[in-house]
Formats: sequence, C-alpha cells, structure tokens
Amino acid sequence: MRRIAALILSTALVAGSGAGLAVAQVEEAPETEAPAEEDGLMKRGAEMFLRGLMDELDPALRGLEDLAGEMQPALRSFAKEMGPALHELMGKVRDWSDYHPPEMLPNGDIILRKRLPGEEEEEEAPSPFDSPSDGSEIEL
Repeated sequence: MRRIAALILSTALVAGSGAGLAVAQVEEAPETEAPAEEDGLMKRGAEMFLRGLMDELDPALRGLEDLAGEMQPALRSFAKEMGPALHELMGKVRDWSDYHPPEMLPNGDIILRKRLPGEEEEEEAPSPFDSPSDGSEIEL
C-alpha cells in the first residue's frame, strides 16, 4: 500500500498540482477505512465475550429456573396462608420507623416493640465496606 502511495505521490509531483489533489484524496481513504475495521473488530470481540459469558452462565440460570419451579408451590401456599394476616398488619402499622426491628424471643415468638415518643433511632452498624471514620488506614 505504501508503494502505491509513493508511486502516486511521485506521479503527482511530476504532473503538477492537479494530480496533487488526487493524491490527497487517495491518502485520506485508507485512514477512514481503518476505524471501520477497528469498529468491526471491537464489535466482534464484544460479541465473542458476551457469547462466552452466556455459555458460562447458562447452566447456573437453568438451575435457578428449576429451583424457582420447585419453590413456586411453597411460596403460593405461604402467600395464601399469611396474606390475610400480613394485610391486617399493614392496616394497623402506619409508619414502620415507629417500631424497633423485630426480635425473636427464646420461645420462638417474634415481637415488634414500638418506639417511645422521645426515643431516637439506633445508629446503624457500620458497613464493612465503609472506610474507617478516624482516618486511619487498615494494614493488610
């Protein structure tokens, strides 16, 4: 390709300025074709990556679909039995922030304690993903 461009360039220099425009147009053409080829390669690479990812995830997704099929009757039964009680509870509780988190008693009962009017909400436990608040670094 470079030999052709050199030949055209030398011909243009001998022929004059009219051929010089043609050389400029010929030299620009390969530059505009290169991004199209790169786009094609990028697209093909992305397609190959996604196809490989789908092939890897397909067995796990099929297993999840089977698990959902097995759980469906149990979830329907739970909704049928507990639905009316949950609906009644939602009618009684207006604002969940007025209550402490649920607690399980030693006998298995679950209770919801209502917050007292002057009682503030408890601070949330810090997330392990948060940075230390004192500015110190964690040594690994």
